[in-house]
Amino acid sequence: MASSQDVHVRICGQEIIKYDLEIKALIQDIRECPGPQSVLMDFNSEVKDRFNQLRLRIQNMEQMAKEQDRETEKQAILSETESNRRQMLSNQTAWRKANLACKLSIDNLEKDELLYGGDSTVRQRKATKESLVQTSGDITESLMSISRMMAQSVSQSEETIGTLATSSRTVLETDEEFKAMTGTIHLGRKLISKYNRRELTDKLLIFLAVALFLATVLYILKKRLFPFI
Repeated sequence: MASSQDVHVRICGQEIIKYDLEIKALIQDIRECPGPQSVLMDFNSEVKDRFNQLRLRIQNMEQMAKEQDRETEKQAILSETESNRRQMLSNQTAWRKANLACKLSIDNLEKDELLYGGDSTVRQRKATKESLVQTSGDITESLMSISRMMAQSVSQSEETIGTLATSSRTVLETDEEFKAMTGTIHLGRKLISKYNRRELTDKLLIFLAVALFLATVLYILKKRLFPFI
């Protein structure tokens, strides 16, 4: 039966997949968007919201990995988290390219409209460029944020590897101590066996000495009391 912790990990993973698919669909909409500027801004607003939700879920999964009791499960979840983070970075890059493609499409449309003149067209083009520059800046900032998150994850992975190395050394040292202790116990057993044999020999010698002493005493008594026998 799955534990509550495992259920939370699976739910978080399903939400990550959900937001990833939604982001991909929105990026495709941006890539195919011919304008106007308001539509592009709405798309970018939705993408930004999905990225925030996705980033939060990835951080939650990373935290749940740290709370795992077994090291194998912890490493498996951390590996999945790193894969999700790389996918998010790929989506960020695709988002930026889609905005650039949309900008090119809108610029071409504005050039066509400009042939018919009109200050409103010029103002709209200026507003479009400013908005796209702002969007590009937001995407760049998001990319930098993801890069920092990945650097932090690499640092945590290095700490985990260091901990595992330390644990391995401790296990090896314990094994060496166990082997030394086993040798000592074996030597002690041999000494005890030797002493047991020595004790048996000593008892036998004492018994023979006592028997010889008693025989001597009886012989002397016999000669003194019954010299005629």
